[in-house]
Amino acid sequence: MHLDGAALRHNLSVARGSAPGSKVWAVIKADGYGHGMEWTAQSLADTADGFAVSCLEEAEVLREAGIGGPLLVLQGPRRESDWARCEALGLQPVLHDEAQLPALDAFRGRLPGLWIKLDTGMHRLGFAPLKAQVLFEQLRRHPAAVGGLHWMTHLACADRPEHPQNRAQLDAFSHAACELPGLCSYANSAAVISGLVAGGAPCDWIRPGIMLYGPSPIEAEEGPERGLQPVMTVTAPLIAVKTVPPGEHVGYGATWTARQATRAGVVAMGYADGYPRHAPSGTPVRVRGQVCPLIGRVSMDMLEVDLTGVPEARVGDPVTLWGRDLPVERVARAAGTIGYELLTRVAGRLQRVGG
Repeated sequence: MHLDGAALRHNLSVARGSAPGSKVWAVIKADGYGHGMEWTAQSLADTADGFAVSCLEEAEVLREAGIGGPLLVLQGPRRESDWARCEALGLQPVLHDEAQLPALDAFRGRLPGLWIKLDTGMHRLGFAPLKAQVLFEQLRRHPAAVGGLHWMTHLACADRPEHPQNRAQLDAFSHAACELPGLCSYANSAAVISGLVAGGAPCDWIRPGIMLYGPSPIEAEEGPERGLQPVMTVTAPLIAVKTVPPGEHVGYGATWTARQATRAGVVAMGYADGYPRHAPSGTPVRVRGQVCPLIGRVSMDMLEVDLTGVPEARVGDPVTLWGRDLPVERVARAAGTIGYELLTRVAGRLQRVGG
């Protein structure tokens, strides 16, 4: 697996250019979307304004690795003792649920920033917008808010820019929070790249995630259409080449049958490496620059491909499963999933080479 740091930085510049005037929380949760959280943070240390992670444990890993600067913790504190951990590590936690308030009330420490999440229609995390004013009055003099009391929400349908829910959520957020003191943040990758930031409520901080790694967040698009470059290219070697006679089957369950003599290649990649087991025959891979279809069922450590169209392919040739010249979205669509899942499920036993 090759990781391209220059592509990562390029994609961040695309995000920044799509929302001029906004600062950038680079979202590197879930082990940097499968790319390695520390590697991603180090690669973006000089270009991102701050990093966003899911939980305190991820933030601790970054601080232990020497990553300084602003860190946003999207799920915020879960236990009473977490508030003190946020202060010790200089974190900016997100307050999103009534259950967090008693511990915050008892906490007298100071934070570099405290973000309040409003649920404007996604109905996942966040307070009702009508509570924004109440929370502001309750918390504006709290020591935890000495570094600033800020506001955020998350858009449910930004990957479909024309969906009416986007306007409804932006209006709800604007009316509830944007006239209160503090900074505002609502733009994920889809909102950034689709132009919702330009035509929406003020957005002091954007939160690009998936677009940093190359895929487009917009439904039915691929990253290169938006000027994005793949950061992860996953390759594995051909370890065997054979001819399957007509009428013979390939793989577990005999789910694929050769209609004619077929030159088949065995690739050292399987679901234990993060390749989706449910990927059907026909899912594309690339061999010597040519697209070849997957045949048969994916095994734990191997999969097979039809090499009939690449007669020059030999044992030892690298096979691209996704990445440069084969967008991960294309593979994900064939497998009935999304690029996010493929990237985040890449197994640790794959050797990572970063540039």
